[in-house]
Amino acid sequence: MSLIFCVIVDGREYLSKNRTPHWKTSDPNRGPFYGQPEQVHISYGGDPSKMIVTWLTFDDTIDSVVEYGIGRLNKKVEGKVSRFVDGGAKKSLRYIHRATITDIEPGERYFYRVGSSYGWSNIFTFVGLKERPEGGYKYAVYGDMGNINARSLGKIQREAQDGDFDVILHVGDLAYNLDTNDGAFGDEFMRQLEPAAAYVPYMTVVGNHEASYNFSHYVNRYTMPDSDHNLFYSFDLGTAHFIAFSTEFYFSTNYGWEQIGNQWNWLIKDLEKANANRAKVPWIITMGHRPMYCSDFDSDDCTKYESIIRVGLPMTHAYGLEKLFYKYGVDLELWAHEHTFERFYPVYNRTVYKGVESPYKNPPAPVHVVTGSAGCQEYTDTFVLHPEPWSAFRSSNYGFSRMQIFNHTHIYFEQTLAFNSTVEDSFWLVKDKHAPYSSHDLKRLHKNGVYIPHSYKHQ
Repeated sequence: MSLIFCVIVDGREYLSKNRTPHWKTSDPNRGPFYGQPEQVHISYGGDPSKMIVTWLTFDDTIDSVVEYGIGRLNKKVEGKVSRFVDGGAKKSLRYIHRATITDIEPGERYFYRVGSSYGWSNIFTFVGLKERPEGGYKYAVYGDMGNINARSLGKIQREAQDGDFDVILHVGDLAYNLDTNDGAFGDEFMRQLEPAAAYVPYMTVVGNHEASYNFSHYVNRYTMPDSDHNLFYSFDLGTAHFIAFSTEFYFSTNYGWEQIGNQWNWLIKDLEKANANRAKVPWIITMGHRPMYCSDFDSDDCTKYESIIRVGLPMTHAYGLEKLFYKYGVDLELWAHEHTFERFYPVYNRTVYKGVESPYKNPPAPVHVVTGSAGCQEYTDTFVLHPEPWSAFRSSNYGFSRMQIFNHTHIYFEQTLAFNSTVEDSFWLVKDKHAPYSSHDLKRLHKNGVYIPHSYKHQ
C-alpha cells in the first residue's frame, strides 16, 4: 500500500518529503516505472541571483535535484515535487519538479543537470543575467506558438543557444493545446521548446488556449516568480518592471467571477509599488494575451468599439484595463492572440497620437504591440483592408519580436520573419520621463491626436 501526503496550494498538489511512492518496497531492485526527467526549462527567479528550474517525470522519483556549477557540477540544490492529474478521460499523471538556484553570479556561465538516482537529464547551460555591454537586456517576444507548425521555433532555439537574447516572453497560447490528447500535446511542445527554454529564462502569460480544466496545465507545468499559479505576477529586470496578467478571467467566467476582482486589486497594488520605484526601475511593461486594439478581419474582442479588455465588463464597464494602465503610466503594452504582428501609434481611449514628427518620443499615451504570429496549425490571420489610424504597421507573416531595453530612456523593438533574417519592422521608444500620465499629457494627446469615433469610415 502506498502512502502519499500532500498539501494543495492554488491548484498545485505538493508532495510531502515523507511520502512512500507506489513502487517503494524493501527490495532495492525496485524503482519508479518512468523516472527519466524531461521538458527541462528555466525561469527568472525575481532577481538576477535566482533561477528557477522546472522539469517533469511520469513517476514519483522521491528526490528532485539540480546539480550545477561554473565549469563543473560541484553544487547541488534540492527541489520540491507536485503531483498533477490531467482533467481528461485517462486522468494521466505527471510529476512536476521545481528547484531554485539562489547564488548565481551575473555574467558567469553555469552548467546544470536535473533528476535523481533514477534518471538524469542532459547537461544544459545558462549565463547569469547581466546587462549587456551596449546596455540592458534582450528579449524574444511572441505569442501563439503551437506544437504543430511552430514556424519560429528553430530560429528561437538557435538564437537562445547562441546568446542572442537573455529572456523569452511567451504572451499566451502554448502548444494548441497543453491539454490535448490527455496532455500529450503539452508534453511534446515542452520537449520541442527545451532546446531554447533550458538555456534562457522562459516567462509565460496565460492565453485562451490554456483555459481547459480551469487552466490547470498552465498552473502546474510552469513556475513564475513569487506565484503559485502563474496567472498574474510581476518582476523587475534591469530598468523594466514587467507585469503579466490574465485577460482570460474576463472570458472564462464559467470558473467564477471573483478572479477578475482579485487580479484587479493585485494590479493596483503592483502598479502603485512600481510607480514608487520608478527612479530605479522606470519602465512599466504589461503582458496580456487578448489585445485592446487590432485591425484583424475577425470578430475578436479587440475589433469591438467597446472591447471588454479595454473598457471593462459589458454594461457596468467594471475592471476596464485601459484607464487603469493610463492612470499608472504604463509605457508599453505587449499582446498576442491575433495571429499577426501589428505595431500601433501611441493611443488612449481611441485617440491616436500621430500628428507629430516623432510619435514614439515622449508619447502622451502607451504604445501597444500585438505579436501573435510565432506559428501554429491555425495559420495566420488576415487584416481589414482599411485599418483605423492607430495602426502603424501590419504583417501576416510568421515571425517573432526582439526587444532590447537599453537604459532608462531607450527601448528598441523589431519584428523578424521566421523563415529568413529579414527584419520587417522596427522602432525606438524614447521616454525622458516615466510617471503616471498627467493632465498635460492628455492635453498633448487631444491637441496632436485624432479621436476615432464609432462612426469612423476610411476616407
